[in-house]
Amino acid sequence: MFWLSHHFADEHHRCYRLGGWLVCARCAGVYPALALVFGLQALARAPLDLPLDVPVGLALSVPATLDWAVGRWRPHLFSNAWRSFTGLLLGAALGRSLYVHVQRPLPAVLLAQTVLVTAVAVPVILATWRHRRRG
Repeated sequence: MFWLSHHFADEHHRCYRLGGWLVCARCAGVYPALALVFGLQALARAPLDLPLDVPVGLALSVPATLDWAVGRWRPHLFSNAWRSFTGLLLGAALGRSLYVHVQRPLPAVLLAQTVLVTAVAVPVILATWRHRRRG
């Protein structure tokens, strides 16, 4: 079931084994946190404009983003528990930004998260691609 674990065989150490299923450790944190934060805000009819949305949204997104980037080069450096924890933080950040986005498309917090992830991911992806081509 690739949709539960988007990792190939050489990256299965980044997954939890639940019976015969592999579940990505970071995603195991991201999606439940995202759903919980989104749902609680919807129930509480949370305000759409909070002054700390951008700095908190970025602060909660940084650990998973950096963990992913470092993991491209040193895949066994962090544990699955750490990946799940950073996933929980990212999920909370995304739950907030998506809650606002659904009601007011492309809020500043979502755009800031997109810039952060792109600024980290593009150079890492290009560098790992170049490294694999040489090797």
